[in-house]
Amino acid sequence: MRKIFVSGCYDIIHAGHIQFFREARALGDFLTVCFASAEVLWIHKHRKSSLPDEHKRALLANLRCVDEVVVGEGLDEGIDFREHFLRIRPAVLAVTEDDKYGPLKRALCAEVGAEYVVLPKTPPEFPPISTTEIVRYIRAPQEAPLRVDFAGGWLDVPKFAREGAYVVNCAISPTVSLRAWPYERNAGLGGSGAWALLNGKNGVDAELDLGVGWQDPAVIAETGLCVWRSGARPVLELKHNADFLRGRMALFWTGQSHHTPGVVAKLRDYDGISAAGRMARDAVWASDLTGLARAVDGSYQVQIGEAMEALPDGGAGVLARKYCGGGFGGYALYLCESAVVRDRLCSQPGFRAIEPYVQSGM
Repeated sequence: MRKIFVSGCYDIIHAGHIQFFREARALGDFLTVCFASAEVLWIHKHRKSSLPDEHKRALLANLRCVDEVVVGEGLDEGIDFREHFLRIRPAVLAVTEDDKYGPLKRALCAEVGAEYVVLPKTPPEFPPISTTEIVRYIRAPQEAPLRVDFAGGWLDVPKFAREGAYVVNCAISPTVSLRAWPYERNAGLGGSGAWALLNGKNGVDAELDLGVGWQDPAVIAETGLCVWRSGARPVLELKHNADFLRGRMALFWTGQSHHTPGVVAKLRDYDGISAAGRMARDAVWASDLTGLARAVDGSYQVQIGEAMEALPDGGAGVLARKYCGGGFGGYALYLCESAVVRDRLCSQPGFRAIEPYVQSGM
C-alpha cells in the first residue's frame, strides 16, 4: 500500500481543498489528512478555529477521497504533524506550490525515506478562494450605504494629496445590498467601495489599485458625516452624526454614467479644491449647514472650471449643488435650507431624497 500524507490548517473546508485532496490521493492508495488542532491554530495563526476539532475531524473523514484523519498537536510551526508522520511512515508527503515550510518538511521526509512531492498548480475547478477570504465574506455586512462628497475630492488620491488639506463626505441611505441596488450604476456615489465591502474585500486597497482615491470605502465602512485628512491612506479627524443634514439632501440623476478612473488625469484647480475642503471641515465642526453649502458651492465652481455642464439650480431654497465623485455625469448632490424645500425639489423628475447614514451605537 502506497500511503500519502497531507497537512494543513483546513480551518474552513472549501472546493480548493477537495481538489488538492483528490490530486494527492491519486499519487497512491491511502490518503491521510492531518489538520492543525484548535490549540495549534491559536498559537501559530492567532485565530480561533471555525469548528471544534471533533467536528472538523468528522467532516474530513466523510470525504470520499480521504482514508484517515489525524489531528496535528505538535507545537513546532509548520510540522505540527511530526509525531503522526513518524508513526505512519508514509511514502509521500504532498504539498502545494506555495508551501512555506519546505526545508522542515524535506528534513522530516528524510527521516523515514518519504518522497516530498510538490503538486503542480492545475486549472482550478472553481474560482480560487482562501480561508481568509471566506472569513471576510462571512463577516461582511448584509447591506451598506453609498456616499456623497461635499469637498476635497481628489485629495484622497495619493499622488494629489496635500498636507493640511481635508476630504469631507457622508454615508447615505437608502442602503444597498448584493440583491438590491436602488440607485443607477456608475453614478459617482462610491458604488465600487460598497460592492467591495459587501463581498468581504478591503475596499481601500481595491480603490487604490484602480488608481483612484480611498474616500469611498473609508466613509462607507465608517458611516456618518466624516472629515478626513488628505494623505496616502485614510486618517479620520472627525465623525459627526449629521443631524443638521437630515431632511436637507437630495440627489439628481444627470442621465449620464460616471467613470472616475477616466477623469483622474484631467487638469483641475487643486487650490480651489483645498480651500473648499477646509471650509467644509470647519462647517462640520460647527454643525453649520450654511457654511457647508458654501463649501459645496466652492467645489461646484471648480467642477464648472473643468468644463462640466451646469446643473439645474433647483429653485428657491436650494443652498448649493455639485456633481458627486469625479463628475462629468452620474448623480449630483443638492443641499436645501429645509425639509419643505427638499420635498418640493424631489417632486420634480430626476430628483430623489437621501438621508445621512450612521451605524447604530454612535
